[in-house]
Amino acid sequence: MTLRLMGWRITGDIPDMPKMVLIVAPHSSNWDFIIGVAAKLALRLRVQYLGKDALFRFPLGIVMRRLGGIPVDRSSSNAVVLSSVKEFERGRQMILAIAPEGTRRRVERWKTGFYHIATAARVPILPVALDWGTRTIQIGELFPPTGDLDHDLGELRERFENVQRRG
Repeated sequence: MTLRLMGWRITGDIPDMPKMVLIVAPHSSNWDFIIGVAAKLALRLRVQYLGKDALFRFPLGIVMRRLGGIPVDRSSSNAVVLSSVKEFERGRQMILAIAPEGTRRRVERWKTGFYHIATAARVPILPVALDWGTRTIQIGELFPPTGDLDHDLGELRERFENVQRRG
């Protein structure tokens, strides 16, 4: 209902998988978070997400954690990958959402942490596009990582080629 009031719609389906890394791109605005939370509520998903630790300070941190947020100290990316993999190993169900760009600015290269998490945890990657041109949240097809980082990143990026950023 909230998504519809905001002029957004969802295409595609969330696969019936207990564990996956969900990549959301392009990340071009703070509004992406609001749209993502509205989608999470509309789909009744239990999704966790990584966010920069500065967003988790009091009082905003209370809300961020309630919405599934996990604070990340971006100065040590290896620790983030290891702790995320341990979380996947610990639980029976986990959907972890990550913005592969790692920032709202346009970037030439994605961060690769999401890929290393999915590979080490042996879970598929679900690409989800936020298309501001059509106001559509496009849920893509599951992508099983092959272990060939460069090839897989190229294939995943192709899935976002025709998606319009905000602004």
